[in-house]
Amino acid sequence: MTTPTLEALRGTTGLWTMTLDAQPVASLRSIVAELDQLGVAALWLPEAWGREALVNASLALAASTRMTIATGIASIWARDAVATVNGGRTLSAASDERFVLGLGVSHRPLVERLRGHHYESPLAAMRAYLEAMDAAPMHAADASVRTPRVLAALGPKMLELAGTLADGAHTYLVTPEHTAGARTHLGHGFLAVEQAVVLGATREEYLARAHAHLDFYTGLENYRNNWTRLGFSEDDYVRGGSERLCDAMVVHGDLDAIRERVAEHLALGADHVCLQVLGADVAQPPLADWRALA
Repeated sequence: MTTPTLEALRGTTGLWTMTLDAQPVASLRSIVAELDQLGVAALWLPEAWGREALVNASLALAASTRMTIATGIASIWARDAVATVNGGRTLSAASDERFVLGLGVSHRPLVERLRGHHYESPLAAMRAYLEAMDAAPMHAADASVRTPRVLAALGPKMLELAGTLADGAHTYLVTPEHTAGARTHLGHGFLAVEQAVVLGATREEYLARAHAHLDFYTGLENYRNNWTRLGFSEDDYVRGGSERLCDAMVVHGDLDAIRERVAEHLALGADHVCLQVLGADVAQPPLADWRALA
């Protein structure tokens, strides 16, 4: 049984974006407040080279009144388990439980080159981290608050872990076929699926945005392994991805085309779909598209 925070998100669509990291804090607050007023169900914010995840979530929670704010994802290598669970409790308590803690093992380059840690067995590292969170003390008024947590998960074993030691999973760069399989491995846990989209635009412009989006991810082993399980091959993993990979990972079309893909994910087992809109400028929030989608 998932938490009330996650239950409220079942059947809804949210937004996933890294573009707010490029905005000054005042602009972030203004944009989040508008998305809140537009009725966006949830806003998912990542962690890599930008703002620290829990601080970033606190800014978004303070700028909104009804929208759920989720980390998608916070790296387990960025802070210890005690800091993470107690930070999550505080954010949940301060926001009428509108916070969802998304956790992930990240990727070898981001762990070793960026943070200076040794990238250990992802599954064992995540299991140990979750167990340490469960054992963490908190001598504060928020100690009894339970923050819902979902795991960044692609493969069967991490999905199974998400269904046993967490409240669910958050998948990224996947197909509806993967969503169906994820539901099987996850069991009854909450499943939030990220879906990249390009609204409108010509085929040429769509491919330019999709290739630019996939350029970084095609260099990461975890994604390539998952794509291989889905039937893709080394020919698809050129930097920026093949055209076939672009078409599979990024939806191109009008609002109806996007609705169709969202409905497909939901029909195959997703509880919530968070749309990542790829705009013309990766550093600028695609406000016009967000308004149209809302």
